[in-house]
Amino acid sequence: MPRTIHEFREPERFVAGTVGQPGDRTFFLQVSTGAQIVSVQIEKQQVLILADRLGYLLDEVNRRFGTAVPPETSVVADNSPLTMPIDAEFHVGSMGLGWDAEAAAVVVELLAVTEEPIDEAMILDDSAEGPDTVRVFLTAPAAREFSARSMRVVAAGRPQCPLCQQPLDPAGHICARSNGYKRDGEFSRSLEFVDPEVLAILGRLVPGFDASFEVDNADPDEPRSDDPAPDDEDEPGPEPGDRR
Repeated sequence: MPRTIHEFREPERFVAGTVGQPGDRTFFLQVSTGAQIVSVQIEKQQVLILADRLGYLLDEVNRRFGTAVPPETSVVADNSPLTMPIDAEFHVGSMGLGWDAEAAAVVVELLAVTEEPIDEAMILDDSAEGPDTVRVFLTAPAAREFSARSMRVVAAGRPQCPLCQQPLDPAGHICARSNGYKRDGEFSRSLEFVDPEVLAILGRLVPGFDASFEVDNADPDEPRSDDPAPDDEDEPGPEPGDRR
């Protein structure tokens, strides 16, 4: 079956976005010019890789050819959501990046998933046979902004566990760092073993967790503030001749 190549030489918009709630998000790339809008489904990790490699490519173009490119930025002008409804053309399987010196543009190529491995020679190629493709030409500033927005989109999911750095699930989270520890045990209340910051974080994240603590004295021979006062009858009596 002949392939379809959607080519956008001067796109008005090329963005990453999601549909769904954190923990159950579907990622899309969407490119548009006028009334023409093309969306493709993509994996979260692929978005992250594409954003990272775009920045690397621009840095290399500047280093090798002396081409002026804008610095890396965190500023994003387009924070609007994806245009609805979304009708994905295909699920992205392979991606390609290139630099068109004549157009002074980055070329992003997104190829559909195929049952057989794709020959690398097919990427950035116009052959009649092959997977359906979306090809987008981006100016250097547009590429920088795409990367910045994509990083924000990826980071906008579930917050990370402060201990194992894995995403926290609203329905509950089993921390890998807690394996091997007694789950119903109590924390030592000594500053030698308890980090107040960690307790405070756990208090915010774990429902019902008691983040309060009292400090045990470092010197076990020193009397504690909550130790009972000595009984009066144990006090030695006055020596003969002493006055009280």
